[in-house]
Amino acid sequence: MSRHKRTVRPFVGAPAIAAVIAVWTIAGASDPLPRSTPEAIGLSATTLREATGLLNQFVADRKIAGAVAAVARHGKVAYLEAAGVQDLESRAPMGERSLFRIYSMTKTFTSVAAMILYEEGRFGLKDPVSKYLPEFAHVSVQATDGSTRAPVRAITVEDLMLHTSGLNHRTSDVYRAARVRSRTMTLPQYVGNLARVPLMEDPGVRYRYSEGTTVLGRLVEIWSGKPFDVFLTERVLRPLGLVDTGFWAAGDQRARLTTVYAPGLTAVELEDVPFTERPALLEGAVGLLSTVPDFLRFSQMLLNKGELDGVRILSAKTVEMITANGLPGAVLASRGGPMGWGLANVNVLLDPGRSNPPSSKGEYGWDGTAGTIFWIDPEKEMITILMTQNSPANPDGLRQKFKTIVQRSILN
Repeated sequence: MSRHKRTVRPFVGAPAIAAVIAVWTIAGASDPLPRSTPEAIGLSATTLREATGLLNQFVADRKIAGAVAAVARHGKVAYLEAAGVQDLESRAPMGERSLFRIYSMTKTFTSVAAMILYEEGRFGLKDPVSKYLPEFAHVSVQATDGSTRAPVRAITVEDLMLHTSGLNHRTSDVYRAARVRSRTMTLPQYVGNLARVPLMEDPGVRYRYSEGTTVLGRLVEIWSGKPFDVFLTERVLRPLGLVDTGFWAAGDQRARLTTVYAPGLTAVELEDVPFTERPALLEGAVGLLSTVPDFLRFSQMLLNKGELDGVRILSAKTVEMITANGLPGAVLASRGGPMGWGLANVNVLLDPGRSNPPSSKGEYGWDGTAGTIFWIDPEKEMITILMTQNSPANPDGLRQKFKTIVQRSILN
């Protein structure tokens, strides 16, 4: 994948951004996209009611406290439903604008932010990360005998996005022992900690889900000259009218923040700095809160190949590139299964015959460790989103059961 210059586009200034937000506000925050009856866009209302029944049954069986889910097709919302409560103690009902910790679904936002700068010619995908972050110039690789050695090649920006960098996951025993991560540290401190711990293998050898996307967020700061959250807000969130997506719940958002539940519906706090406080660490891998309506708009932009409501975030060519499999053959084979991986930090379905739940070839999406997930199906022009707050994230296979019902709702 070669570097290329961005097509020049008119600047999306404050008036245009304000217009986007105003249109959404007038329509109501529960209408992130135009509404439609299911049958008008080729879906069965009767079958979609089964999906609501499933969510309500999971609430009644105390497998989840609540959920919000949406289905959109051809740019219109046919289904946007809430079930259960945000918090069992307060009994605050789950609503369309309930706020969720989306954890790893943050990665797709970070990738989009980076690719904006890619289109502006700020970096190349094959650039070594050490070109911009000197601490990565001297990384080592952990050998099987316990010693360390130099890697066979440098980590590239592309490696960070494809999880072929050799970096590890934030919850790994190695990183926990080294005390690599805390939400009380700054992004540069965290990235420096990551660079000091030996890589698990040489770059480019294996897909290993990792903290590469948080390093990518730090690179966004360097390429843009702005704090990561500022750039993300100015170039992605605000232009798309995403009114509830950010790194912490402020003001009246706190009343809409859902509680995370462990099995048995025991409330758990997953972080040392809760999401009601501004963290020092702004993580491109896991840091965002969002709502189903906001994520619908973001997903529709991707499905539209980079544009929403007249605002272009990325070129169609770039969106096509980052939502296709980017893993080389040997790495893809070693990963196994029906899925590839795209630069947008998404699973990409390559073999529908082995997919559970059933899906179309080329469908892409990803999930979050606290119970959120999205699917985007370009073939059927369809978006499906399900958000709960559970740890582990998928109690009793809720995701597969919900998506299977949605797939059955397709009439044509």
